[in-house]
Amino acid sequence: MKISLASQIDNITGIGPISQKKLKRLRIKTVNQLIFHFPLRYEDFSNTLTISKLKINEVCTISGKVLEINSQRTWKRHLFITYAIIEDKTGAVKAVWFNKPYLAKTLKKGDNVFISGKVIITKNEVCFQNPSYEKRDNDEDLTHTGRLVPIYPETAGLNSRWFRYVLKPILTELKHKIPETIPESILKENNLLAIEDALWQIHFPDSLELAKEAQKRFSFEELFFIELFVIRERAKLAKEKAPAFEMRVDLIKRFVNLLPFKLTDAQRKTSYQILKDLEKPRPMNRLLEGDVGSGKTLVAAIAALNIAKQGYQIAFMAPTEILAKQHFAGVSKLLENFNLNVGLLTGKQDQFLSKKLKNQVIEISRKKLLEKTLSGDINILIGTHALIQEKVKFGKLALVILDEQHRFGVEQRAKLIKNHHLKSNIQPAKRIIPHLLSMTATPIPRTLALTIYGDLDLSLLDELPKGRKKIITKIITPEQRKETYGFIKKEVKKGRQVFVICPKIEHKEKEEKSSVWSEVKAVKEEHKKLSEEIFPDFNVSMIHGKMKTIEKEKIMKDMKNKKIDILVSTSVIEVGIDISNATVMMIEGAERFGLAQLHQFRGRVGRAKYQSYCFLFTTSPDQLNRKRLKAIAESEDGFKLAEKDLEIRGPGSFIGTRQWGIPDLMMNSLTDIKLVERTREAAKNILLEDPNLKKYPLIEKRLEKFRANIHLE
Repeated sequence: MKISLASQIDNITGIGPISQKKLKRLRIKTVNQLIFHFPLRYEDFSNTLTISKLKINEVCTISGKVLEINSQRTWKRHLFITYAIIEDKTGAVKAVWFNKPYLAKTLKKGDNVFISGKVIITKNEVCFQNPSYEKRDNDEDLTHTGRLVPIYPETAGLNSRWFRYVLKPILTELKHKIPETIPESILKENNLLAIEDALWQIHFPDSLELAKEAQKRFSFEELFFIELFVIRERAKLAKEKAPAFEMRVDLIKRFVNLLPFKLTDAQRKTSYQILKDLEKPRPMNRLLEGDVGSGKTLVAAIAALNIAKQGYQIAFMAPTEILAKQHFAGVSKLLENFNLNVGLLTGKQDQFLSKKLKNQVIEISRKKLLEKTLSGDINILIGTHALIQEKVKFGKLALVILDEQHRFGVEQRAKLIKNHHLKSNIQPAKRIIPHLLSMTATPIPRTLALTIYGDLDLSLLDELPKGRKKIITKIITPEQRKETYGFIKKEVKKGRQVFVICPKIEHKEKEEKSSVWSEVKAVKEEHKKLSEEIFPDFNVSMIHGKMKTIEKEKIMKDMKNKKIDILVSTSVIEVGIDISNATVMMIEGAERFGLAQLHQFRGRVGRAKYQSYCFLFTTSPDQLNRKRLKAIAESEDGFKLAEKDLEIRGPGSFIGTRQWGIPDLMMNSLTDIKLVERTREAAKNILLEDPNLKKYPLIEKRLEKFRANIHLE
């Protein structure tokens, strides 16, 4: 049967029902997805030697004949050991495999084979241990030995050998059938391999240099399509219409003068950028980046006030119910002197801050809240993703504010205002979509700002409010634990509060705690230990993601009201939780978190006048982890730490690899600023030449698939 890129794997000879099921675990259903399942790395088995010249503790390849082979089971260790003796003209050597009894039938006496692997000495005998093997009775190219051998992302039952076995004939069959998606002029200008050559060299490279050239080509290709996508999104948005709002200077001055503190220069600058955007009759698409505690909500409140006082509505969306309620309280407080109605829409509870009842918060039915939203009586509606449900309709929605969820496109905004009453005075037939302000406490590295977030304008809050003390951050070894507990006791006795972060909720029964270095702390066990053994005189509570919302809300309310001294938690408190009395952040297994996440945790303390501390408890002596932890202990600059995190952990720590559907190997190219700039330039040029890509139907088709794979909401 002839195959094509669109062929389902179910129809490929050699891929049976069991393998098909396993491939689907790796999200592979078509030939196209299979050939773009790229290697993670390569084993160099190209060092072919005669047996007499084998080098101990090096990876070598030999070619010889099987003199004998047998398999036996060791009763003491309950495993199969298969032995083979291989000879060439210069001598003989033993090969040993563990738990592969089938090899005694696969390889037979007299077979010509290639063996590749590490040569060791065991029991005074030179041998190959668990080597790769390959029969060789003809002139076919080697696949598993004697060359650079690809190692793939695997799943149970499908190893790299299986992928090599399946991919080679498929790539041979597809020769001259794989369409080139990058224009020839761009390939030449950037010295890139053609698609067919690149696919062969990435799977079965003739040299490490050619493997790198293939990786470079596919890295360029992925970045090129990301750039095309975001540049077109920006152009598409520029054609849309949005209501324009004058900057009410007197109103903003009154708001600022009522604040109990002065705005930072960064807050003034970003507020001005946003208010100027809102003056334009096209949708704002801005990302407000601000370190933890830099005042993002305050800046958002200024924009919301300016719009609400001109008769339009604001939707404010938060990722969790706890944060939605926190924003409801915070925004209501900031705008309490401006006669506005603020509503809260969550899964469990709907509230309404009534201007008619002297800023009193009252609970109302969901039906009543939705009616008030549709009529325009609610000026600002705060909630979770419940805001984009079909039943929620706004009368005059003009601004959407998103907290920590940046990928929110034109379609999602259109869905949010479906059947709304806002009409265009300029073009009655043209839809009007709201402005968008997205907020994040995770600084975006420059390369990601040019690619993944390239359709967003960036505003930076790179200045903390005056009077904030630097948080003292220390790495704590197991030997220093007792001393640190003593310090924490003193802090609690002063009336301060403590957060304790654990990587897990609980240990599973099968998990073993073998040593102090491998022990991973879990919330439930740590809560029990701290409350019963370490701090029995204090009120120790816990919170984690599996709890019901109502339980989590009660705990956070108790923490806010100082009824809890120490709160043990998972990363559920990573974003936005504001407890100004908390001065100690204690992170267990700190090496298990990324720098950006650790910085977020640290930002939960130091939010008032008190000196605050962040203790990084480590259970790993690994040097890379120590280097990462040292970086966060030495720097409070979230932007520098974000760049470092990108360098160490890769872009997957900022954006989900699955969310974008980009292979890990290609994802790493997002750290290469020169490559990013080249692909951006190429994408700009092609869109200047042909904005609708009429000359490039394959690119247009690929972009449509790309769009379908990305989760924008």
